[in-house]
Amino acid sequence: MPENDSSTVRDWLRGIEVFDRPMPGFAPESAPAEPSELFLAWLSAAAEAGIPDPHAMTLSTVDEAGDPDARVLILKNVDLSGFQFAVHAASPKGVQLAGGPRAALTFYWAEFGRQVRVRGAVRAEPADRAAADFLARSDTARAEALLGRQSRYLTDPDARDRALKESLARIEERPDLVDPAWTLYTLVPDVVEFWQAAASRDHVRLRYEREPSGWQRRRLWS
Repeated sequence: MPENDSSTVRDWLRGIEVFDRPMPGFAPESAPAEPSELFLAWLSAAAEAGIPDPHAMTLSTVDEAGDPDARVLILKNVDLSGFQFAVHAASPKGVQLAGGPRAALTFYWAEFGRQVRVRGAVRAEPADRAAADFLARSDTARAEALLGRQSRYLTDPDARDRALKESLARIEERPDLVDPAWTLYTLVPDVVEFWQAAASRDHVRLRYEREPSGWQRRRLWS
């Protein structure tokens, strides 16, 4: 570990090799007309290669002061309509999405040097779909959500344990219990960008942009 000195840390970071491994190629001219098809191909390749948590993504939002916020979530679904994820309405991300219904997603599979960036408007799905997603979660995850205290200060860990135990008991008594604040969102993309790293630094970037006539594909400088 380097000493906590800016020049030492800078030199240490610069000395770490990046993209020093075999990586898949990417031929943008052969990319499909619709971005979800290419995304699913890249996601499937990551899953088949055994990359941990290949469906993990960074959700970026903006708060009421205009400050950016980001956290890692799990992708729930992707289809022609968009990318789906779920949040609690009372959580910071839920409040931010309600106040400014636009967001960005970032996927990164380091082993392949691949990144996908998605940006667009978000819309809440019907309550029955949110309920189905909630009931598919583990008991502990549901119990945590039912507490409705995400991101609040935790001053007494013992009180948290007691509250979680009580919440788990509620679920045991009512297996179909659903938190009405649980919200399933679909991000409807207007931009999807695919980035393939290369050891030579001649990275390949392809952007899909939604236009009235449909998706347009454009290469970008790396």
